Amino acid sequence: MRPLKNIYEYITPTELENIKEFSKGKSSPFWIIDLKKVGENYDELQKNLPVAKIYYAVKANPSDEVLRVLAQRGSYFDVASVYEVDQLLALGISPERMSYGNTIKKDKEIKYAYEKGIRLFATDSVSDVESLAKEAPNSKIIFRLLLGGSSSADWPLSKKFGAHQGMVYELVIKAKELGLIPHGLCFHVGSQQRDVGQWDTALGQCSHIFNDLKKVGIELKMIDIGGGLPAKYVNPAQDLEEYTEVIKKYLKEEFSDIPEIIIEPGRSIVGDCGIMVAEVVNVAKKSTHSATSWVFLDVGKFRGLIETIDESIKYPIFLERYLEKKADEYVECILAGPSCDSMDIMYENDKCKLPADISKGDRVYILTTGAYTYSYTSVCFNGFPPPSIYYIN
Repeated sequence: MRPLKNIYEYITPTELENIKEFSKGKSSPFWIIDLKKVGENYDELQKNLPVAKIYYAVKANPSDEVLRVLAQRGSYFDVASVYEVDQLLALGISPERMSYGNTIKKDKEIKYAYEKGIRLFATDSVSDVESLAKEAPNSKIIFRLLLGGSSSADWPLSKKFGAHQGMVYELVIKAKELGLIPHGLCFHVGSQQRDVGQWDTALGQCSHIFNDLKKVGIELKMIDIGGGLPAKYVNPAQDLEEYTEVIKKYLKEEFSDIPEIIIEPGRSIVGDCGIMVAEVVNVAKKSTHSATSWVFLDVGKFRGLIETIDESIKYPIFLERYLEKKADEYVECILAGPSCDSMDIMYENDKCKLPADISKGDRVYILTTGAYTYSYTSVCFNGFPPPSIYYIN
C-alpha cells in the first residue's frame, strides 16, 4: 500500500479543520459523519444520472440521521429486511418509497412487508417466487441476474445472489402464471466496482431477456442497475461523472426505448462522508531483527473495519501529527486491531506505509469510513463497545 502523503486528495482543508476542531476532547474511537456531504453526494448522482430513480441501499449506513437527509431530498430506499422496513416507517417514510431487494426472505417476512404496503420485490428462485405469489399477491417483481464479472470489484457480490439468464426467463414465466406482475430485471456488478464495462455486460443480458420475453407476450418495464459506484479509497477509481456518462451510453446502445431505471447506491452516497478517529495502542516487533513493525489501533475488524477482510477495501489512513509536516521516512507496517483474536489484522500482506516514528498515542484518521462500517460492528466482542458516532452538517 503506497504511503499517503496528501490528505487533501480525500478531504478539503476546510473540512479537515472542522474535523480536527470537532474531535478535540473526544475519546477514540469514534466516527464523524458529514450529513451535508451525504446530501451533496445524492444531489450529484441525481444530476449526473437523471434517468434513474435513486433507491438508497439502507444497509450501507442505516442511521436515522442519514436516512432523514435522504428522505428530505426525495430518495427511495432499498431494504434488506423487515427491520429496515420498520425503521423507515418509524421515520415517516411511506412503503411506496421502498423496494424489498433481498432475494433471501422468510414467508412471514414477505407477508409482513406486503401488509405494511410494499409492492415491489426482488427474487431469484422458484421457491421465492412461489412464496411471493402466496404472501404478496399481485405484487411487482424484479428478477435478479447472476453476473460472473463482479470479481473485478473490490467487494464482489457474485455467486450468492441471482440466477443465470435462462433461469431468469423461466422465473418470469412462472411468476406470470402465479398471478404476480413481472416488472423488471435487476443486477449488481459488485460493490466498489472500478470496471465500468461490467454495466455494459449486464445491460446486454437484460436487453436479450427483454426481447425474448416480448416474443411470448411479456413486456418488462424496469431495470434496476443496482449499486457498485465507487467511493474514494486508496485504489484509484474514476470520478462519478465518468461512470454515469458511460452507463447512459450503454443504455442508449442496448435499448431503443429506455425502460424505467432505478439505481441502488450505498457506498457512493455515504462512504466519503465518514471519518473514523482512532488511536495507536501499541507499536511492536516480533523479533529483534524484524524489519516490520506491528501497529495496533483501538479499532479493527470487529469494531467496524470488517471490509478489510482479505484486505479488500483499503482505507486512506493519516496520522494527525503529520498533517502539518511530512514524515522524513515511511516504513512498512502490519496494521491490526485491539481484540484477542488473530483474525483481527487489517493489512498484513499489503502492508501500510506509515511514518517510521509512529508511536503509542498517535491519533489516526481513517477516511472513507461512512459505508459498511458502523452497521458491521460487533456487539461488545471482548467487551469492546461499538465506537461512538457523531454527526456534523
